Amino acid sequence: MNKDSNFAFIDSNNLYLAIKDLGWSLDYEHFRKYLKEKYQVTKAYMFIGFIEKHKDLYKSLQEKGYILIFKPTLVYKDGSTKGNCDAELVLQAMIDFKDYDKAVLVTGDGDFFCLVDYLIKQKKFKKLLVPNQKKYSALLKSVPSEYLAFVSELKNKVAYKQSFSTNKQSLRSLSSMTRTAGLKKKKTS
Repeated sequence: MNKDSNFAFIDSNNLYLAIKDLGWSLDYEHFRKYLKEKYQVTKAYMFIGFIEKHKDLYKSLQEKGYILIFKPTLVYKDGSTKGNCDAELVLQAMIDFKDYDKAVLVTGDGDFFCLVDYLIKQKKFKKLLVPNQKKYSALLKSVPSEYLAFVSELKNKVAYKQSFSTNKQSLRSLSSMTRTAGLKKKKTS
């Protein structure tokens, strides 16, 4: 039995948009279990822009085992919302550096190349989980293959599958909430 204590650092917006682009939705509960079982992740940080009306979504993610790190969001004139959390993710990885054996980073954003490179050199890096194998930064393509995996190849394990016992109203509410926050679930009909 492996007793590692690895931490995951998840770029939530990058993960959500990449999976959405593939045409499916992520089951965040199954994904959290996958991280624990496959990579011995004891803490899974999710970096996300804070939008007041999505408090129920945030509570749900926390109940699934994620530690949410919020960034205030900006609302632009066109109605779009932005909450870039890159600096917070890097900062948290450094704050916790002595507390984890290895880091698992979930992103396809090349802005994190320097973090990946540093952690590999420090022998503190486990895996880079790129959400979409077909669309990610060219900078990350230079990461050695033993450190690279793709969420897009895990669809059978981590895709959201609607169950008949699920409360349809709850799903509609979650779907409505997550459109803006970047974590959309499948709609019910």
